[in-house]
Amino acid sequence: MNGSGGGEKQSVGAKATRARTVVVEGDKGNSGSLKPQNTSWEAPACWYEPRTSPKELKALMKKYEPDKPKKKKETNPLDPVDHDEIARKIQGQAQGFVGEYYQVDKYKNYNLDKQGKGMFWEGVPNPNKKNDPKANDCMKHAIWVDKGETPDVPNAISPKVLAEYAYDELPIPGTDVEISPKDKQTVNLKTWVWLDKAKFKPVTVRAELPGTGLWAETKAEPYALTLEPGTTDADTYPASGKCVIEHGSIGEPYTKGNSNQTPPCGLTYHRATQGGGSFPLKATLTWKVSWNGTDGAGDDLPEGSYDETRNITVREVQSIVR
Repeated sequence: MNGSGGGEKQSVGAKATRARTVVVEGDKGNSGSLKPQNTSWEAPACWYEPRTSPKELKALMKKYEPDKPKKKKETNPLDPVDHDEIARKIQGQAQGFVGEYYQVDKYKNYNLDKQGKGMFWEGVPNPNKKNDPKANDCMKHAIWVDKGETPDVPNAISPKVLAEYAYDELPIPGTDVEISPKDKQTVNLKTWVWLDKAKFKPVTVRAELPGTGLWAETKAEPYALTLEPGTTDADTYPASGKCVIEHGSIGEPYTKGNSNQTPPCGLTYHRATQGGGSFPLKATLTWKVSWNGTDGAGDDLPEGSYDETRNITVREVQSIVR
């Protein structure tokens, strides 16, 4: 099926987030991303998080401090360019830029008297949305925040923000359904459709921000498969085309003993494909998503879906032996 659902160095400006994700449950290999069914919802493109301590800020300012000028000597217009002097000027400009970014003039001695009692918070982009224009929305300069408090800015890091970040990291397997007959379908013959129990299990991703105690686990569970035959000359079972989980599975594998029964999940084509053509059978698996995190926080997130399409050839045969 073809899927549609995919050593630290200090610097000034937008930095990579310290938030990290890890797959707790699920197979990261050969997986895609959920498409939220609520089209107005999306994970944040950026957020604010604690980044720099007073000691780190002082060290950063020291790093960009210009070297002391050497004793001046009489210069001659024909002398070579004084590259050391140029370097000192560039260093001085860099230090000034760093100081302006961190607004050091607002804090006495870099807030060293508050070391261990707070951090400078800064805006960082969601690593999954670096090219999203909204990733530039968190551009306020470094903000001092006392320990245990949260700055009054949109998308300050929280368990919910971490949970939404983890949403895009959920390893969703492709919706590769099992069908019987497997290869070519026959007009007016019921086709059974089901999902492999071993493959379609809940998946969970944990996101955390080291050093803060903030964490969240986002979990997705498959619960309904929707079939679209690709033609109006077909029936689906159930009639809505939506197969829900029953007894822990979606659909039921075909066996020779139930050839005359109606499948709990499946379809029947009433017209053959012509001229080597095919019908695009679209299978969309819907996942319920929820999260829990620090201090018992938790809630639901928008349901998501992942769909794949298989080209089905239907032939005109009066009878068939499976």
